[in-house]
Amino acid sequence: MQKRWLGFFLIPLFIVTVVLVNRFYLVPTLGQPQAISLDSISIGPIQIKEPNFLYGMVVDNYTVIEDKIKRNEVLGDILMEYHVPANIIHQISKLSRNIFDVRKIAANKKYTLICDQDSLKTARAFVYEPNPTEYIVFRFEDTLWVDVCKRDVLIVEKSIAGEIKSNLSETIEELGISHELTNRFVDVFGWQVDFQRLQKGDKFKLIYEEAQVEGVPVGIKQINGIYFEHFGTPYYAFPFDQGEGTDYFDENGQSLRKALLKYPIEFTRISSRYTMSRFHPVQKRWKAHLGTDFAAPKGTPIRAVGDGLVQEAQYRSNNGNYVKIRHNGTYTTQYLHMSRIADGVRAGTRVRQGQTIGYVGSTGLATGPHLCYRFWRNGVQVDALKVELPPSQPVKKEFQESFESVKTELTRKLEVISFPVQSDPIASL
Repeated sequence: MQKRWLGFFLIPLFIVTVVLVNRFYLVPTLGQPQAISLDSISIGPIQIKEPNFLYGMVVDNYTVIEDKIKRNEVLGDILMEYHVPANIIHQISKLSRNIFDVRKIAANKKYTLICDQDSLKTARAFVYEPNPTEYIVFRFEDTLWVDVCKRDVLIVEKSIAGEIKSNLSETIEELGISHELTNRFVDVFGWQVDFQRLQKGDKFKLIYEEAQVEGVPVGIKQINGIYFEHFGTPYYAFPFDQGEGTDYFDENGQSLRKALLKYPIEFTRISSRYTMSRFHPVQKRWKAHLGTDFAAPKGTPIRAVGDGLVQEAQYRSNNGNYVKIRHNGTYTTQYLHMSRIADGVRAGTRVRQGQTIGYVGSTGLATGPHLCYRFWRNGVQVDALKVELPPSQPVKKEFQESFESVKTELTRKLEVISFPVQSDPIASL
């Protein structure tokens, strides 16, 4: 009886064993399923997704919001909208005081918020970009911190050539030359050329260094050489450092810069010149106009034309907001109708050449935004645009050889730049 039961058990076991051996170890017949060996399984490379970085932070699991600062908007307004507690805002403002003053956040500047991906969109970081090369990161984590970061800046030497078709302003617009490059060009030749009286056919070549961030131009580092042909007369400008900072010299080693800048604002239109007889637009009578009016948009920075001591910085009914600077025993300048006087500029303070002392406006007796610029020589008001000022120091004898080497190399570079053909107003490299 036991053998019979054993037979019933062994026979099925034998059949299952034969089937398994046939399936996995014997050569399969046509129509039967193919055997798969684990050794033959091929697993492709695992794709690992690279994290997305922004301002040095991984932002894959966050919402990124970009915008610009609105007029009169402050940091607290933005952060409270994105649910950052008031005590955290106070702490981060206090913490950043020695790194970046949050009160200096300006309208139209870009900012970025890194927020949670929930319905509240609570901010975890705020990034403010005051200029193209810097950004300030505020992080609201277990530990609050603020950091000022700088982007890599690439300096590229470029060149450009053009011909005046009507006036400089229109030519600039047509050529697409940046205002910064134009203003530097004007400053170099400010005492040699009256840029308000250029003529059709005047030509120029510029070699300059352009600062770029991620391939985008962000400014001009310096001009490396100029050839300017005005009324058929050639003018050259070569930068050279004698140990006191870079200055510009002509082909004879004479300085092109004077003791004072010729223009108190960046190149613009002169709306009224110095004259002994002008019909005053507000007082409606003929009177002397002992200054030069520069038409410019409200808010345009006004710069001190030279180092000096501020004698007056106040408001008067006729002058509006104004600043008066004594440069030395001979020269004094005055700047009228400002929309406001720059911070820190007051009677008794010293200012440097090129420093912003105020902003164009229309305060006092003025019909529109402009700067009235006045100039005294030995206590007598004179025409600022006709004053002949002594040049700064020429190339010293001990630097003559080095200067000649620089001049020769830059002259060679300028010569290979071609002027545009008659139908093309610009040529650039």
